[in-house]
Amino acid sequence: MLKILDRYIIKTFFGPFFFIFSVLFFIFIVNIIWIQLGQFMGKGLSYWQIMKLLFYLGVSVISMVLPLTILLASIMSFGEFGERYELAAMKAAGISLTRVMMPLLGVTVVLSIMLYFFSNNIIPDFQRKAKNMLFNIAQTKPALNFTPGQFIDQIPGNMVKFDKIYGKNDENIEGVFVHKKASSYENQQTVIAQKGVFAPAENTNYLKLKLFNGFVYEDNFAGKGENIRLKQPDQVIKFDTLTLHFDVSEIINKAIEEEKITDDYRFQTFHELNTTIDKTKKDNQKFFTNVSSDVLGQTNSVVSYMDTKQNSAKAKPKQIIKLDTVKGDKKLEIINNAYNRLDNLKSTLEGKNNEIDPGIKYYSKVVIYQQRIVTYSFTCIIFFLIGASLGSIIRKGGMGLPVVIAIVIFIIFYVINVGFENMAWSGKINPYLAAWVPNLVLFPFGVWMTYKALTDSQLFDAEKYKAAFKPVIKLFVKNEEHKRYQ
Repeated sequence: MLKILDRYIIKTFFGPFFFIFSVLFFIFIVNIIWIQLGQFMGKGLSYWQIMKLLFYLGVSVISMVLPLTILLASIMSFGEFGERYELAAMKAAGISLTRVMMPLLGVTVVLSIMLYFFSNNIIPDFQRKAKNMLFNIAQTKPALNFTPGQFIDQIPGNMVKFDKIYGKNDENIEGVFVHKKASSYENQQTVIAQKGVFAPAENTNYLKLKLFNGFVYEDNFAGKGENIRLKQPDQVIKFDTLTLHFDVSEIINKAIEEEKITDDYRFQTFHELNTTIDKTKKDNQKFFTNVSSDVLGQTNSVVSYMDTKQNSAKAKPKQIIKLDTVKGDKKLEIINNAYNRLDNLKSTLEGKNNEIDPGIKYYSKVVIYQQRIVTYSFTCIIFFLIGASLGSIIRKGGMGLPVVIAIVIFIIFYVINVGFENMAWSGKINPYLAAWVPNLVLFPFGVWMTYKALTDSQLFDAEKYKAAFKPVIKLFVKNEEHKRYQ
């Protein structure tokens, strides 16, 4: 009997689970597309390449999607049990709420373990593929991604610049400058035009550019003596229309998934990150030691100067002149020098602080990234305790109230997560603690909610709160006289 009940509970849970997971995964993917849209447009990518890139990027969001899915699915499942009076029937049959929660708690533990191995072994590999693919797209597809006013030297053998780019597909250009790269034994050539337009080439390995109203400056004396160059100037050819073809086969046919970036900490497993953390910690300690020595030495120099000053002109060797015995311009000079030294010390401290911040931030990022491989798995269990308890208390299924409650809880979790992460980056809190704070905050809340659910607490009963505040409300409400006496 209980096995049949367990199968029914698990089946009821996985119904909304798969639906919610699909919706949330789609929402996160849309967010990624919105952020990365500028890198997709005008790159000549195939649909297969775009889908593959989105898949690589989307895998990394599963670690955030799964806890939220468990939270919402557990609220909906137990809310439906309560709404259909199935929880009441189970309790009447002698089955406690704890026994009802056990099968789904086991499922959640299994999902948490799976999330850990997924985050530790699969996500780093896909992170590497995604980052390398984005890098190669930016590097290997520059022909259709010119930036106005900037020189582009990624087209083989040429340096180009356009002052203005416009049109529906950015095909029209103005202020064209094209310089052919050449060695001392090759002819130098520069093309300048007022306007131009990108046109489709018959061969896709070439970029076709039509130019209007310009000049071609060419040096045809490559490899010849200086005397010959002085006798005849460079050739200048005026044109009304000129068509140029750029061979871009090298960059178009280049493997878009070639892995060039391999040293990012996000590509490492939990144990590999330990080595990175130790190395970063040692590098920071060595840097802090050097900084402390430099600052301490400069501080001692300033303090010594402000206390005493050697009089090399009139005083005996090592004779000390006290500042209160010096008068006139000499005293003013000493004070000005002291202030200058203080300003230099202040500038040094600010510069060292700017050098320290990146080291602290990088160390905190690596630690938090490593700990989140574990913390998000525990978040799944905590979210299940909260979701199952809330669902059994509110006794409301569907996509209405449960969604609102789940979003509020997730926002609280996310705000705590990001807030303490930023504090760790600035060195205000230990990064290990910062990674675990969201779970440490929500776990007591989950235990408390479970206790309330087991004791059949009327936590969301509006009439209960109205009765509690009724004496206070009466103080501000005027009693109406009976109509018979009016």
